[in-house]
Amino acid sequence: MERREEEQQKRDDSRFNQTLKNVQGFLKGRSIPGKVLLTRRPDPTPEPISPTYHRSLSENDAGRNERSDNPVEVEDNNSSKKQDNTYAGKLRSNSSSGEQLAKQVQNLKIGGRSSDYARVMKFNKVLSETTVILEKLRELAWSGVPHYMRPDVWRLLLGYAPPNSDRRDAVLRRKRLEYLESVGQFYDLPDSERSDDEINMLRQIAVDCPRTVPDVSFFQQAQVQKSLERILYTWAIRHPASGYVQGINDLVTPFLVIFLSEYLEGDVDSWSMSDLSAAKVSDVEADCYWCLTKLLDGMQDHYTFAQPGIQRLVFKLKELVRRIDEPVARHMEEQGLEFLQFAFRWYNCLLIREIPFSLINRLWDTYLAEGDALPDFLVYIYASFLLTWSDELKKLDFQEMVMFLQHLPTQTWTDQELEMVLSRAYMWHSMFNNSPNHLAS
Repeated sequence: MERREEEQQKRDDSRFNQTLKNVQGFLKGRSIPGKVLLTRRPDPTPEPISPTYHRSLSENDAGRNERSDNPVEVEDNNSSKKQDNTYAGKLRSNSSSGEQLAKQVQNLKIGGRSSDYARVMKFNKVLSETTVILEKLRELAWSGVPHYMRPDVWRLLLGYAPPNSDRRDAVLRRKRLEYLESVGQFYDLPDSERSDDEINMLRQIAVDCPRTVPDVSFFQQAQVQKSLERILYTWAIRHPASGYVQGINDLVTPFLVIFLSEYLEGDVDSWSMSDLSAAKVSDVEADCYWCLTKLLDGMQDHYTFAQPGIQRLVFKLKELVRRIDEPVARHMEEQGLEFLQFAFRWYNCLLIREIPFSLINRLWDTYLAEGDALPDFLVYIYASFLLTWSDELKKLDFQEMVMFLQHLPTQTWTDQELEMVLSRAYMWHSMFNNSPNHLAS
């Protein structure tokens, strides 16, 4: 009897691993032989599981082309005829050669699976439309955005920049001016004109800014911290329902790096904001402010009093881990470890403190592509993140688990480990999300 159960377990594990490989290939834009089969271990609760998933990509998005086995060459031949009017013009100086364009694309620091030329041309096509179709952009962005396209893609995904290209520049000018006026109205004041609560809030922000991403020297520059302070204080004053909450300072950092990358080149640690004019610094701050606003609009109850949104998602995370890996969940419960003790920070800072900062932009491509569905999808990402160390956790007692989860061994992580986390999250969402009463709160 035990032998049969062991053999069945091996078959289930083998099937799971093959499914994971299929999903990874799917997310990398590779064609998948046959149908993706999503399965899970037998569950004592007889709940139906639907393999249908709303983020599934089209055959063309998966890198398949009925007309040719080499989609890169097809894209290259077509693009050379019309590239003067495309988004790829940002890559050229005075070159009209599709071959030279391809070389420039390959030399870009894009990262991970977004670096192949075919994917760049897909982004180029979507972004070149007079009106960007956001659903197509989300499908592409979920698997990673080319680095030099991130400023424009992130503005579009968050709804800060309008999809219509004819309106885009005017809207951005207006929103940047509005931010500048808000800074003058709320930030550029003497303390004598602030309330006691406002003074205390500004002091807390001033304390937190130097603590933001301490392992990246760029954020220790006084001018960078002053920009963070202006953005955060202005946001807090204009959003009194939550005000400033520790952790929001971390959420500004990916935006600051991406929007500065439009003006500064090279490694982030070599940047200096003193190289920029006051007008450019103000534009960057405005983009950070409005994108932060759009991001937090979709998770308002994460940062209001008692942060009920985070507490709800921590409960869902516990339930999901119990369903996926019951031995780990049981061990954590037996040791008295509450999910709130470690997962609260994950939700509060969106994993920025848990993985190398060099991987954050790639992670946020997926975050922003999720749109309004992001809070619920975080549950799957964080379950996948936690269960990366399933075997290790089952060997630790309470104190050891607390220390381990506070100092996770992610320092040497690359895109590969992050892609594995996202692939599992995608698959588990496909398996569980449509089940009746799934993760009911």
